[in-house]
Amino acid sequence: MKELLQKLHDAAMQAILETEDVDSLESLRVKYLGKKGELTSILRQMGRLSAEERPAMGQLANQLRAEIEQTLETRRAALNEARLEMKLLQETVDVTLPGKKQPQGHKHPMYNVLDQIKDIFIGMGFEIVDGPEVELSDYNFTKLNIDEGHPSREWTDTFYFTGDSRICLRTQTSPMQIHAMETRPLPIRMIAPGRVYRKDEVDATHSPMFHQIEGMVIDKGVTMSDLKATLNLVVEKIYGKGTVTRFRPHHFPFTEPSCELDIQCHKCGGRGCPTCKGEGWIEVLGAGMVHPKVLAGCGIDPDVYSGWAFGMGLERLAMGEYKITDLRLIFENDVRFLEQF
Repeated sequence: MKELLQKLHDAAMQAILETEDVDSLESLRVKYLGKKGELTSILRQMGRLSAEERPAMGQLANQLRAEIEQTLETRRAALNEARLEMKLLQETVDVTLPGKKQPQGHKHPMYNVLDQIKDIFIGMGFEIVDGPEVELSDYNFTKLNIDEGHPSREWTDTFYFTGDSRICLRTQTSPMQIHAMETRPLPIRMIAPGRVYRKDEVDATHSPMFHQIEGMVIDKGVTMSDLKATLNLVVEKIYGKGTVTRFRPHHFPFTEPSCELDIQCHKCGGRGCPTCKGEGWIEVLGAGMVHPKVLAGCGIDPDVYSGWAFGMGLERLAMGEYKITDLRLIFENDVRFLEQF
């Protein structure tokens, strides 16, 4: 048995010292020291030895096991160190080389304008509210005094969910005015920015998806002059003092009287160009006094309270702020365009 143990010792040492793979070391450990390994097979023959020989062979076997285990650990450490050195050599970094410049992103120009508008209205005591882009037609139309048969309710103008005209992608953020009047205490001063959807053809000033900001004030003694003064102040804060505006009579089902606010074209100064379609003015928003029927429908007495509301297109404000001549540039995500801001 002593010869078998010595033979095992020599074979194991040679195999361990010659291996160049850490995974192979584990295989060698199992081969020589495992439960079904060669050392175990030899020790099973201990029963053939005399009582005097067994202690000496047992001691020799334990010594052999310890030596093999020590050699395995030593070789494993050496291989790991060699592998680490090779990895460090392959991944050497010259710290004296200049680093690669990482370009920093920034806010989209449209959201710069949105933040500016939010700051303006928050400074005047308004609250920012948000709501769902998928809306009930009852809130998007009916409660805003837009009855069945109105052109804006047609399938050719509004994105309805298949087979159900009760649910649509909101065409305006005006539904948030209804939600606010139904759930918030009076008086109310709020703006509701967000995405809206209409079946518009894409051109220099239109898109089927765009951003709108609705605003509303409900209180006692609110008049049309309050509306005009507020909107003129907002326009001047955005475009600068002296910005030329005009209010035109208009009709909206949910306001009475109603108006539209235009700003003089920033591209041509009112002379007429493709940006303003030759008119010299760019429509910015629609507004008016909240219709008494809308107030009453939300449980507000129109004989006690009055209010005004407006809705403005955020993209058009951004176009005026940054002198952008085509709305499509805002959505195309051309880095060459965005880097200018």
